[in-house]
Amino acid sequence: MKTVHAAAVVAAAAATLCATLFAAHAIAADKPAANPNASPIYGVTIPEGYRKWELVAPALEHEPLNELRTVVGNQIAIDAYKSGKLPFPDGAVLVKLAWKFTQSPDFPSALIPGKATTVQVMVKDSKKYAASGGWGYGRFIDGKPADLAQHQTCFACHNSLVKDRDYVFTRLAP
Repeated sequence: MKTVHAAAVVAAAAATLCATLFAAHAIAADKPAANPNASPIYGVTIPEGYRKWELVAPALEHEPLNELRTVVGNQIAIDAYKSGKLPFPDGAVLVKLAWKFTQSPDFPSALIPGKATTVQVMVKDSKKYAASGGWGYGRFIDGKPADLAQHQTCFACHNSLVKDRDYVFTRLAP
């Protein structure tokens, strides 16, 4: 009797293990392969054609970064800026391009872009990114996503400084 009971327990355990492994395999098969061009945590990528988007604003950042920066937005973001209404709607995308600045060889008082430093992307999707204020973040160096540690700072910084502006630093240039 004990042998029959033990055999039933072993059979049930084996069946449970097989079902669990099958379910795990099915779930993994449904997930897309990890995109090596996507940012950690958020899965954001550099959007195609972003260099043709409309200018939101330029900026000059002194020490310690010494960068010239410009932010561009897709049409959804630009329309939101122009309407002056927050929060930004889902589908808004902002891209910040940054370069080390250098003195112009042609015009001594002018600073011009030097070496590119980063491309940073914010994508608004209030459901997908609910835990980070509705925004997904991506920071890219030479077209590749920066490391996990850099991405762990994105939302904390935006949350502490510009939460009241839907987590967006850049204001539309006049």
